[in-house]
Order: sequence, then structure tokens, then C-alpha cells
Amino acid sequence: MSPATLTLTVLVLLALVVASLAVQRSDAKELRLRVRSWWVMAALFFGLLALGRGGAVTLFALVSYLALKEYFTMIPIRRVDRRIIFWAYLAIPAQYGWAYMGWYEMFIIWVPVYLFLFLPFRQVLTGDTRGFVESTGKVQWGLMLFLFSLSHLGFMAALPPVKGASGLETVMFVVVLTELNDIYQYLWGKRFGRRKIVPKVSPNKTVEGFLGALLTTTATALALRFLTPFSPMEAVFAGLLIGTAGFVGDVVVSMIKRDVGIKDSGTAIPGHGGVLDRIDSLTYTAPLMFHYIYYLYY
Repeated sequence: MSPATLTLTVLVLLALVVASLAVQRSDAKELRLRVRSWWVMAALFFGLLALGRGGAVTLFALVSYLALKEYFTMIPIRRVDRRIIFWAYLAIPAQYGWAYMGWYEMFIIWVPVYLFLFLPFRQVLTGDTRGFVESTGKVQWGLMLFLFSLSHLGFMAALPPVKGASGLETVMFVVVLTELNDIYQYLWGKRFGRRKIVPKVSPNKTVEGFLGALLTTTATALALRFLTPFSPMEAVFAGLLIGTAGFVGDVVVSMIKRDVGIKDSGTAIPGHGGVLDRIDSLTYTAPLMFHYIYYLYY
């Protein structure tokens, strides 16, 4: 474990200890469940990343599988769509295989080109013309958001070191900042929130919560810059990018849930809801941060 990784791990552990002590005095059962779940998620995250690139790819491949499973469970689908969904699941190991190998050319076109062209043809072979556009669009969109977007974290872990910062450390930077941004939005909104941003989509999101989180996330990006090759100005831009993109990813997935009439995508994570409820912001921050880093250093 590198000194930077060890430092971050200690900081996260300290934050969890403080949060655990704080919620013990609270009557809110949901808060206690959330903190307990954070302990489990942090252990899985740091534990698998400690195994190196293979651990990181395995972790995010599992996350993509669970996210897709929740997505396909909550949206209306036809019985015949199960055949194309089977192929969507098979695409997961291939996409993360390209990420593990660092094969950028295949990684970047596997989902948006080859699967985009293959899956509609597979639908044609079923012979069922009713609902073709809608069902194919649902599968394609789910693959782009929960496989292609998230898989950028797997490829990021495979990037060679730059200025002493490894790809795994950059992954930690992106994931921790994205999750902290969600927490900052909640805390700022709870304390100062007055003006709603998108009340019909996410009633708890406020202008004050968004702006407070944006500033705090940017400050945290500067503080955690030791995990990355970023200069101070590059770290500031990264914080602004994560703060903004994280918010957008959150409300986009919320829009899906509102469309199908549910509050949470599942019950897999006590206190948080489903996997989608926890990784919604990452669907936007992962690809945007990957290409930001790739443009700067590769």
C-alpha cells in the first residue's frame, strides 16, 4: 500500500469513526443504518483495490452487474426482451476485460459501436415487432449508463503511473470525492436549503445544497491532490467537474425512478436503498474524469 493510499484509508476510517459516534446519539434509525453500510462499502472498496488492478476491475464489474440487474428489474420489459438482456450481461466481462488489458481502442468502441449495432439485430431475430424501438432503447441506454460509463473506473485503475500517482490512486480520488459530494449536498441542503432546483424530480435538492457541495468538493479535491498528478488548478477543475457532474448523474437516475414510480431502486444497501441509489453520481463523474485525466496525461 502506497503512502498516499494509506493516508486516504486512515482519513476515511477516522471519518467513519466520527460518524459512528455522532449517530449513536441520534434517534434516526436510518442514519445509523447508513453509517453501518458505509463501513461495509469502505471495507469492500479499499479491500479489493488493495489487490491491485485485478481487484479494481472485479469490483467495478460487480457493481455494473448489480446496477444493470436493478435497472432491468425496475423498468417495464417484455418477456421476449430477456434474450437481449442476456447478451447485455455477457457484455460485462468483455468490457472489463478490455479495461484490465488496457486495450483502449476496443474498450472505447465495444459498447457504443459493436453492441449498439448487434443488439437491435438480435431483437430482429425474435420476430416481435411490437415495442421494438422502446425496448431496444431501454437496453441500449442502460448499457451506456451502467456498463460503459462505470467501466471507465476499471480502465482508470489500469492507467500507468504519472508523476508518482498510480491509476488506482486516481480511482480512489474520483470515487471518494464523488461520494463525499453526495454527502456534502445532503448536509448543506439540510442546514441551509431553501430554493428547490428540480422539485418534481428530486425534492430534496436545493440551490444552497448544490453550491455548498460544489465549493466543499472543490476544497476537498485540493486537499486530496496527493492522490493524483494534478497541479492545484487542475485539482480545482476536477473538484468543480465532480461537483457538477455528480449532481447531474444523481438527478438523471432519479428521473428514471420517478418515471417508473419508485423512490429507491432496491434494498441491497440498508439505509441507502439500492445499488443505483449509491452509484448514480458515478455514472457521470467516472467517464468525465477519466477523459479529463486521459487528455491531460496520456
